[in-house]
Amino acid sequence: MSSDLGWVPPGVDTTVPSPARVYDYWLGGGHNFAPDRALGEKILQIMPGVRDAARLNRSFLRRAAVHVAERGVRQFLDIGSGIPTVGNLHEIVRAEAPGCRVVYVDRDPVAVAHSELILAGDHDTAVVQADLRDLDQIFGAAGRLIDFDRPVGLFMLLVLHFVPDEWDPAAIVGQYRDRLAPGSFLALTHASAEAKPSGMDEAVRTYNVRSSANQAFPRTHDDVLAFFDGFDLLEPGLVGCPSWRPEGEGDFAANPAINEVPFAGVAVKP
Repeated sequence: MSSDLGWVPPGVDTTVPSPARVYDYWLGGGHNFAPDRALGEKILQIMPGVRDAARLNRSFLRRAAVHVAERGVRQFLDIGSGIPTVGNLHEIVRAEAPGCRVVYVDRDPVAVAHSELILAGDHDTAVVQADLRDLDQIFGAAGRLIDFDRPVGLFMLLVLHFVPDEWDPAAIVGQYRDRLAPGSFLALTHASAEAKPSGMDEAVRTYNVRSSANQAFPRTHDDVLAFFDGFDLLEPGLVGCPSWRPEGEGDFAANPAINEVPFAGVAVKP
């Protein structure tokens, strides 16, 4: 990426890795710093398939977004949206239905700064800097663009495994559910504690040591399933990421164990 850091928001510590920037690096993006790349490379050495896992999540985003748009939803809220890369949510849904409105939410100021640059002049998108627990702030800001009396596509991809148990992530998702209109959708991915590709446990430990402010908490299938309480889970249920309505062999990783690393599911609020 460019060595010009004039766009970086004041107060951002570029010496500390962030999940959004490490993920951007794995996807081949340019919105990351040397510490992000160093941590990303270290984890790749331990668990070479992690880049494939990131790609599988991105592919699921596209399939889920298309499905929700095909079901008539025209407004979307993306929590933990990260740093924009090719194939953003607003681009995907607008290819299906022009005029869709999308609000991106992330607590990382660098992710927000890049989103603001990319979305400048786009009056049907917005970005909000907030912790996912700050529902009043998020819904208040998003309400300028989204009508929450109508169905919304809520996306929470690879974000809840950064939420510790003491925050009660299932209850947090329930608070979002309660604010959404019937007919709204939840699309969610989460790192699995049950998938055991070579190096995964060590990769998680290394990440947590090197990124102490953003600990990762992989969870079991039953734990993640609880996030869908109050929603009707669509077929095929909560599955390995590429197994959610795949469109071809390209939606799978060559290593079968990697295919089970992120859980994925889509559900609708009755």
